[in-house]
Amino acid sequence: MARGKLRIYLGAAPGVGKTYAMLSEAHRRVERGTDCVVAFVEHHRRPRTEVMLHGLEQMPRKEIEYRDSVFTEMDVDAVLARRPQVALVDELAHTNIPGCRNAKRWQDVEELLAAGIDVISTVNIQHLESLGDVVESITGVRQQETVPDEVVRRADQIELVDMSPEALRRRMAHGNIYKPDKVDAALSNYFRPGNLTALRELALLWVADRVDAYLTEYRSEHRVSTIWGSRERIVVGLTGGPEGRTLIRRAARLAEKGAGGEVLAVYISRSDGLTSASPKELAVQRTLVEDLGGTFHHVVGDDIPAALLDFARGVNATQIVLGVSRRKAWQYVFGPGVGATVARDSGPDLDVHLITHDEVGKGRGLPVAARGARLGRARLIWGWLAGIAGPLLLTWLLSSVLPQVGLANDMLLFLTMTVAAALLGGLFPALTSAVVGSALLNWYFTPPVHTWTIADPKNIVAIAVFFGVAVSVASVVDLAARRTHQAARLRAESEILSFLAGNVLRGETTLEALLDRVRETFSMESAALLERENDVAPWTCAGSAGPRPCTTPDAADVDVPVGDHLTLALSGRVLPAEDRRVLAAFAAQAAVVLDRQRLQQKADEAKALAEGNRIRTALLAAVSHDLRTPLAGIKAAVTSLRSDDVEWSEADQGEFLAAIEEGADRLDHLVGNLLDMSRLQTGTVTPIIRETDLDEVIPMALGGVPEDSVDLDIPETLPMVDVDRGLLERSVANVVENAVKYSPPGEPVLVSASAIADRVEVRVVDRGPGVPDEAKSRIFEPFQRYGDSPRGAGVGLGLAVARGFAEAIGGTLNAEDTPGGGLTMVLTLPTAPQRRPEEPDRASVVGT
Repeated sequence: MARGKLRIYLGAAPGVGKTYAMLSEAHRRVERGTDCVVAFVEHHRRPRTEVMLHGLEQMPRKEIEYRDSVFTEMDVDAVLARRPQVALVDELAHTNIPGCRNAKRWQDVEELLAAGIDVISTVNIQHLESLGDVVESITGVRQQETVPDEVVRRADQIELVDMSPEALRRRMAHGNIYKPDKVDAALSNYFRPGNLTALRELALLWVADRVDAYLTEYRSEHRVSTIWGSRERIVVGLTGGPEGRTLIRRAARLAEKGAGGEVLAVYISRSDGLTSASPKELAVQRTLVEDLGGTFHHVVGDDIPAALLDFARGVNATQIVLGVSRRKAWQYVFGPGVGATVARDSGPDLDVHLITHDEVGKGRGLPVAARGARLGRARLIWGWLAGIAGPLLLTWLLSSVLPQVGLANDMLLFLTMTVAAALLGGLFPALTSAVVGSALLNWYFTPPVHTWTIADPKNIVAIAVFFGVAVSVASVVDLAARRTHQAARLRAESEILSFLAGNVLRGETTLEALLDRVRETFSMESAALLERENDVAPWTCAGSAGPRPCTTPDAADVDVPVGDHLTLALSGRVLPAEDRRVLAAFAAQAAVVLDRQRLQQKADEAKALAEGNRIRTALLAAVSHDLRTPLAGIKAAVTSLRSDDVEWSEADQGEFLAAIEEGADRLDHLVGNLLDMSRLQTGTVTPIIRETDLDEVIPMALGGVPEDSVDLDIPETLPMVDVDRGLLERSVANVVENAVKYSPPGEPVLVSASAIADRVEVRVVDRGPGVPDEAKSRIFEPFQRYGDSPRGAGVGLGLAVARGFAEAIGGTLNAEDTPGGGLTMVLTLPTAPQRRPEEPDRASVVGT
């Protein structure tokens, strides 16, 4: 029996319309005469979904009793007995009630498919098993019901059901998804715009990967070797020369002309490690292509045109961008060049662009044959000793100690000596050993002995074969030894360059640490980065490592210029030429680190000056008005009470005293906020972190607001939090006072708390005028008031102090829109870890 086909509607989030789309497809199939039944669809009391069930045959559900309750599940046996052509099964990741035949609904679906029944099902992206950790990190909720990715990937059709976060939140606010009493909580937690955007991106990326897999599978099955231009993929061939930047920018412009264009820059190096590319230039080009949204690739290949075409066809590229050759006219006698070869062999499905640039025809060195790695002076000496003294010593032993071993054995022993010379000293000592060995074999061991003549022609052939074999073996052994040494060297270079690249990305290495790394890598005595302002100015040391660093490039054993007025100088020994390539990369990185340090220093200085000026200006403005106003009121009330000209009644005196008390309270509040902000600015806040129950702290923070202005919802089941109780109380008090200030009359502020993953969120919700998105970050800055009003209570420090205290205790404070209008302040606090009973509370001192 043929297996049924599976079609899945994949949703980016709950409520996007997966079930509605599935039911719409069922109605279309029924109209075409297809036998289609509803095996299990849950409408969740959504009116529009419930209406779509009308007109479709619904299979009866199976009732199962579990823990004194009755639940309904899909009746797999009934569906198998009915044997429809198509069965609708909602919520593929659903977990069945204990007592069912299968633990998961997707296993029920597998039974239907095995019976030849086509199935249409639904699943949300957050229910895929492989995305569980990612979804939890985004939403703070661990999905308990999951489905293996392979089950979804095996589906014959996957259709994405998508909706923008704004439209989905509108559907939620209109009550089309959840009941009205759950809307606010859902919009404030799982259905935040950031959560929905991240889930939507996950769904789009997952489906895009599946589409690519479908395309690759189809091309493989149908043996399609030609390039399909399903999207513009432009490969840029780089040589490491300065023209690479022009090519990358031109390729980026070409990619922008097509939808979904992609740029892939590739640099091809020879397998022997030889390259004329500048590491600094390649690093610049890598950064440029990544800044333009492309990717950088490093490919090894001796045949550069073939490697470039293989790479382009492997990534299904549609275009190749190359620069016009930099070679001079006479150099074309060595071949047509990379550009011409690639254009000739690209075929009709791959376009090749040859881009002109400023370096055309200025000349470029041709690749030269590898000269091998240096074997070292000691090895060369031992090689020459084995090549010259070895055959002489072997001749004496064979003549006096072992005179009767035979000519064949004599030749094998001399051949062994030649191989030993090759292993120790390389090719030339081995060739010398072969020549000396052949002469000694002829003189001492080939009849007639002690003459240069050879009586038996067979011996002539034997000696000739010996010489040829000795030369061949020596060449192979020498080449293998040099290649092994070269591979080890290149591996060491790659490790060093990888270290540099990692530091560039992370920005971790200081200049002194980098110079110390240079000194250790090349076994130098000292390393220094020298600079000067112009060509005639004296050299100064920007940074150094090791004793007695060089003060001028002339005093260094090795110097590598970096630009016109910067040089890396090393002392200790003279480096070979092959070491300078890696040293140049270190020098370029040292210049980058120096620039970064100076820019960071200037930025910090400018930021400190600007912040200081801003705070001083704002403080003067605050003192000039907000502090003088209550002082003036207090002074006027006191002056009136002390006046002897007027006889004040008890009611008037009470009003004066109330005004004095109100002004004093206002002054106390303002001065307290100023002092708190001063402590935060100077880093002298000292939090005492300990386990705390929120229901012990938050009610105490509401003492400064009217009694009926706040609704409190703090569940007793909340976990403990690790905070400083005093700082938390001050932070919550400032936030609540701000919310009450802007809430309309008769609309109490809601203070609620909930646990999400490893944190607890305290939400202060008001129904006031709200704050625009572009101003949400500014309201937490010192001396900011709503609408920049020049008058009113406070100097604009309440929220700044609240955020500062929240961060001091390891939390965060952010602003969000309240669904339906208003502002919600979200205070996130870390939960207390599970400790042993004997483990004490921890205290963390931040400042003194």
